[in-house]
Amino acid sequence: MRTYQETIDWLFTNLPMFQRVGVSAMKADLTNITALCEYLGNPQTKFKTVHIAGTNGKGSTSHMLASIFQEAGFKTGLTTSPHLKDFRERIRVNGVMAEEEFVVDFVNKHEQKIIDQKASFFEIAIAMAFEYFAQQKVDIAIIETGLGGRLDSTNIILPELSIITNIGLDHTQFLGDTLDKIAFEKAGIIKPNTAVVIGETTAETKPVFMKVAQERNAEIILAEEKHFQDLTSDLKGSYQIKNKRAVLAAIEQLQKQGWTISTDNITNGLLNVVKNTNLRGRWDILGHYPLIVADTAHNPHGLAEVSKQINEQPYNQLHLVLGFVNDKDVLSILQFFPKKATYYFCQPNVPRKYDIDELYQIIPEDIQDKHFFDSVEKALLAAKNNASVNDMIYIGGSTFVVAEVI
Repeated sequence: MRTYQETIDWLFTNLPMFQRVGVSAMKADLTNITALCEYLGNPQTKFKTVHIAGTNGKGSTSHMLASIFQEAGFKTGLTTSPHLKDFRERIRVNGVMAEEEFVVDFVNKHEQKIIDQKASFFEIAIAMAFEYFAQQKVDIAIIETGLGGRLDSTNIILPELSIITNIGLDHTQFLGDTLDKIAFEKAGIIKPNTAVVIGETTAETKPVFMKVAQERNAEIILAEEKHFQDLTSDLKGSYQIKNKRAVLAAIEQLQKQGWTISTDNITNGLLNVVKNTNLRGRWDILGHYPLIVADTAHNPHGLAEVSKQINEQPYNQLHLVLGFVNDKDVLSILQFFPKKATYYFCQPNVPRKYDIDELYQIIPEDIQDKHFFDSVEKALLAAKNNASVNDMIYIGGSTFVVAEVI
């Protein structure tokens, strides 16, 4: 009998995981997840769902929705990815992670099927989440896609509502190299006769969403065309305004469909997202004097929003602790950060890391105040030692850098 840690090690060792190894973990069809869920008795049909895709903001949006449903008294499942510290962050009910025993029992019981099916890490995580939510008899589960939508392992559900937050250039090797191609992949979660909320559109993406929705007889709600009272949330960062608008448009639609959610539920849900769901890593303030902030933004669309937020902060000197994975265009990422900052480049402790020696070769000369470290810990320590009380330390570039710090 494995311990919980031995079980997680077995999953990491035996199943390809995109976040750690990259493209080799990708499965571009729904065959595996369909077979796994049929084998489990199709647990995903035993509870209601909301399905969320998008380039950025889908995690925050998922947690906000879950928090509102919890405030309304619904037993609420939530599955998001990747996890920061503990695998069980991917499977929560009312903000509480699945028990270690559940994960151990699931893998022990179904190990042979997992091996025979040649399942990926994400496929097993999703199958496990569906099984747990069915066992827990949740009223509603908020299901965040991994990559894309059309061929994402989550896309075997028939939700109450679909949400697509926005479209930006990310994972272009899988989803396409233009906004309209990526929009088509994300639009794959739009189901026949099922309403879809779109958080933000562009000239390239709007026609794609309108066409797919029309073909599937799906009512389309454009959140950017709606006006809501700006409610306060404990999720910090000015970029959350757009996510909140998508959430409020979604709740309005769900109310029309018969879900009993009050104004107080919405207000308290947005105020207590972190408390209710235990979300971390979104403009996550880790300290004051100096201000220390960690954020998992790692693509141009997300970094543009983070850059705006950094510019709004008062500080004397900015210290940037940054590390990356090896399929990111580091030079394009660096465009979002001010040159007049002290940079502490590092490498996260994962196989996909952008090796610090290789990073050293490509950092442009116009970044003059730069330092290189072979670990996140050393980089952050150096930043803290150099920073004065009125300075700001920002930690990011990769989810894995933030995970190590948190």
